[in-house]
Amino acid sequence: MLKIVNLPFLFIKKVNLPFIKPVMSKLLLLICCPLLICFFLSACNKVDDPAVINEDQVAIDSNLIKNYLAANNIKAKRVENILGRPDTIGVWYVVEREGTTAPLYSNSTTVTVGYTGKELDKPRFFVQTGEIHPSYVLGQVIRGWQVGLRKVGKGGKVRLFVSSAYGYGPYEQPVLGLPANAVLDFEIEVFDVTN
Repeated sequence: MLKIVNLPFLFIKKVNLPFIKPVMSKLLLLICCPLLICFFLSACNKVDDPAVINEDQVAIDSNLIKNYLAANNIKAKRVENILGRPDTIGVWYVVEREGTTAPLYSNSTTVTVGYTGKELDKPRFFVQTGEIHPSYVLGQVIRGWQVGLRKVGKGGKVRLFVSSAYGYGPYEQPVLGLPANAVLDFEIEVFDVTN
């Protein structure tokens, strides 16, 4: 059985303004609506956000990685995007050991890894795990790891060359001693994968 409920706040009272003619009110509506839509859409513009991917920086990073790979005779593949085409942002990988069958990775997958990380073409490591094997939730690591670790399973080993857009971006990492727009080189061994 349906029940009728009378809610007074749902009724809107129409006020007739004598100085606005019906044609004028429609014209005013036609002008104001597009202006309001433009105003709200322009408020969403992210031009001032430094995290927006800078196309010039992407080109610089890509050239750095390509030159490094060629100079060191490293046969790396570029990570593919969802459509199966090489990704234009820039993560290259070399699978050193595939490991067991790669599980289905998601953002909530926990990976236990041992790794070293350094700036591309710099001899100094900014991080080295050694005998310690930390665990990370895949959705909470840099984007380069998220797309690169999917190439190996448990027991696998991969080397990742990560552009700044998929690393720490335009932000300095003083704790790690990394400048803004650092291009990174990781060697990662996957010890365990938990979904």
